[in-house]
Amino acid sequence: MNFYGVKAIYQAEMARMLRTTLQSVASPVVSTSLYFIVFGAAIGSRMTEVDGVSYGAFIIPGLIMLMLLNESISNASFGIYMPKFTGTIYEVLSAPVSPLEIVVGYVGAAATKSVLLGLLVLITARLFVSYEIQHPVWMLGFLILTAVTFSLFGFVIGVWADGFEKLQIIPLMIVTPLAFLGGSFYSITMLPPFWQTVTLFNPVVYLISGFRWSFYGAADVHIGVSLGMTLVFLSICLALVWWIFRTGYKLKP
Repeated sequence: MNFYGVKAIYQAEMARMLRTTLQSVASPVVSTSLYFIVFGAAIGSRMTEVDGVSYGAFIIPGLIMLMLLNESISNASFGIYMPKFTGTIYEVLSAPVSPLEIVVGYVGAAATKSVLLGLLVLITARLFVSYEIQHPVWMLGFLILTAVTFSLFGFVIGVWADGFEKLQIIPLMIVTPLAFLGGSFYSITMLPPFWQTVTLFNPVVYLISGFRWSFYGAADVHIGVSLGMTLVFLSICLALVWWIFRTGYKLKP
């Protein structure tokens, strides 16, 4: 593997985050903090506990996952879209770096940013509510796995998009609604039986449930099923990325 090529792409993407710190770091942290204030104070005062956990602490995994999904997709999609938009993607493709190394550079940087933001939000949450993490290794593992998976998904979106508006369609119209309806702010066991069954078709449920289990040892879905569904989605994203480079879809004229 050409580690110099991977390092160059990775450092260029990380430098972009440092140049836009206010937008890349401060904005998601502040917006997530507002969720803690509004939902923790307004709803938490009326809903004291969910599954034996205070409501303010219960929503922490869901809020982190909501932020993680959006930031992973946004970072990765914008990272690969801009070279396409400016035409510098052809320089990258003609450089002595393989498709694998290109993906590792762009996706690795996007996932790194998302994980750092997730940890920063987790630290910020301590200012608003006390919580404990029963399985810290699993928590970090789910955080990294989800960031990598959705960064790959964002990479696919960035290649597919042929305009800035398309970069926002899937995150805003599909991913965010699925996250809100996937148990970010409630347990799906609180729903009527019919809607519990319907909710199980939402893939984000498994991500949030597994992540919440790593905090409190309780989940809506068995941890093995959550991990399995995450790996399935990761495999699908890897297959799509392989197909993109195999066919040159929207990368080569």
